[in-house]
Amino acid sequence: MLRLLVHLQVLAASTAHHLEPDRRHDPTARAAPRFRGDVGQTTAEYALVLLGAVAIAALLITWASKSGAVGRLFDAVLSHVIGSVT
Repeated sequence: MLRLLVHLQVLAASTAHHLEPDRRHDPTARAAPRFRGDVGQTTAEYALVLLGAVAIAALLITWASKSGAVGRLFDAVLSHVIGSVT
């Protein structure tokens, strides 16, 4: 399967290169980047990092709610605040 995907990628890259117009003889044409395949790569990386952070947060919230850690934390904070006021 990986070999097929690599072949398709090479085919797409070589086809895109051959379909570009020949700009050597046109002095008014601006030089265009040869490969444009990584335009959305940063956005995709941010999305994957965000999904990973959401998954970890969901696991943490599930663990904290089932173990009662959140309630104990609030109780400890409130008793500390009340103890320091009196």
